[in-house]
Amino acid sequence: MKLLKKIALFSMTALVFASCKSDDDGGDPVANTTVDFTFTQNFNGAAIANSDYETTNYTNENGEVLTLSKLVYLVSDVTFTAADGTVYDAGDYNLIDARNGTNVNFTPGIEIPQGDYTVSFTFGFDDEDNDLAGGYQDLNSSDGSWAVPDPLGGGYHFMRMEGMYTNSIGSIESFQYHTIRANSHTTLPPGPGTLDELIDTSFVVNLGTVTIGADTDIEVQMDVAEWFKNPNQWDLNTWFTVLMPNFDAQMDMNENGAGVFSLGTVNQN
Repeated sequence: MKLLKKIALFSMTALVFASCKSDDDGGDPVANTTVDFTFTQNFNGAAIANSDYETTNYTNENGEVLTLSKLVYLVSDVTFTAADGTVYDAGDYNLIDARNGTNVNFTPGIEIPQGDYTVSFTFGFDDEDNDLAGGYQDLNSSDGSWAVPDPLGGGYHFMRMEGMYTNSIGSIESFQYHTIRANSHTTLPPGPGTLDELIDTSFVVNLGTVTIGADTDIEVQMDVAEWFKNPNQWDLNTWFTVLMPNFDAQMDMNENGAGVFSLGTVNQN
C-alpha cells in the first residue's frame, strides 16, 4: 500500500496539473472523477436484506440449513489499472457491516481520468498492510475489536460471518466463520512461542474491465453460498467454530473465496 500510495499521489499531482490545461483542440479541460462502489450480498442469487438476518433459512452445498446473524468484512486497495498500465490506488480500506448497512457505499479517496480500467480490490489486508501494528485505530475499536490476538499472528480479521445451523443430529448450533491469516503452531492451544508459520490468505478480486464516466457506481456482489461451496464443500458439523487457529480451515476459506465476489450492475448516472 505504501508504494501504491506514492503512485497514487504522483498520479493525482499529474492530474491536477493536467486538469488546468485544455485539450489540444481548445476543448474542455481534462475531466477527472471519483468512483462509487456499492457492496451487496446474496445467497445463491437470492438477495440478503436486513430483515433476512436470523429469520431466513439458507441451505448450503453440504445440506446444512443455516441462518445468518452477522456478516462483516474488510476490503482494501481498490485499484484502477488503465490500458497503458498506469495504476491508480488511493491506498484506503473499507469495513462493511452488511447486516447494519454500514459502509456498503464506499468512494475510494482518489480521482482518475475517465476511461476504461481493470478494477480490482483486496479481500482483507495483504501482509504489508496487516503488519502495521496499531495503525488502524478505527478497526481497533470497531465490532468488538477487529484486531487479531498476537498468539494467532496479529493483524486484523478479514471477515466475521456468524449464525446458527442445524447439525447432523438435528440440534441447533452456532457457527463462527472467521477469516484471518492462516497460522500454524507447534502446540495447541496457541500461546507465547508456539507460532510456527503465517500465510497471507488475503486475495485480490479482479472485477474485469469497467468504463468509468463522470458519475459511475459499481456494484460488487458477494455470494455467501460460495464460502461453503467451491472448491471445498464445507461441512459445518466438522468446522463450525474455533477456526481462527485452524490452519487447514483458513487455507480452505482462502480457496473458497476465489468465487465469492463478482461484478454486478454498473450505473452511469
